[in-house]
Amino acid sequence: MKSVPQAEVLTHELLAELRAGDEGAWHAFISTHEGRMYNYLFRLEGNKDEALDLTQEVFYRAWRSIATFRAGERVLPWLYQIARNTQIERHRRKQLPRFSIEEASEEVGFEAVSHHRSPVQAAESVDAAERVQRALTELPLEYREAVVLRFVEDLSYDEIAQLQGCAVGTAKSRVFRAKEMLSGLLGGVVDVD
Repeated sequence: MKSVPQAEVLTHELLAELRAGDEGAWHAFISTHEGRMYNYLFRLEGNKDEALDLTQEVFYRAWRSIATFRAGERVLPWLYQIARNTQIERHRRKQLPRFSIEEASEEVGFEAVSHHRSPVQAAESVDAAERVQRALTELPLEYREAVVLRFVEDLSYDEIAQLQGCAVGTAKSRVFRAKEMLSGLLGGVVDVD
């Protein structure tokens, strides 16, 4: 079993400060984790404004439920669970418009990116990223979430299974199926390993 980085575990002192509503502690906590939550939600939503709104909602809910957090536990799985629940609840209240499969199945070409990219290369890179994001939004939520957690957030299959409330084998299967679906949507051009 690998050791848990200290930054991922709340100390008793920090937890006490958060529970007491210490603004400085909350600011530091949010600054540390907001980027990961935003990226995760953006990958699920495909919309920057929605991801930003959801990220704010995640930290509001974390603030309201900090009393339920147990000292010594890892922070990220707790925050991912809040983010997941927040995103699911948002979709229960309203269905967001979806991209068509025809739009997402456009051929995507990736090039090796150097530090000295031309404007054309930069534009192509942005275009490719947008196409991949559109393809992600075509996946069913449980597959999209599984592949984002695995390859963007770099969580283990055990952690994905825990977050999704399924068996480890199911988490692995969802990641595999998501990769197959993405390959199909992107014309088999992108290697999603």
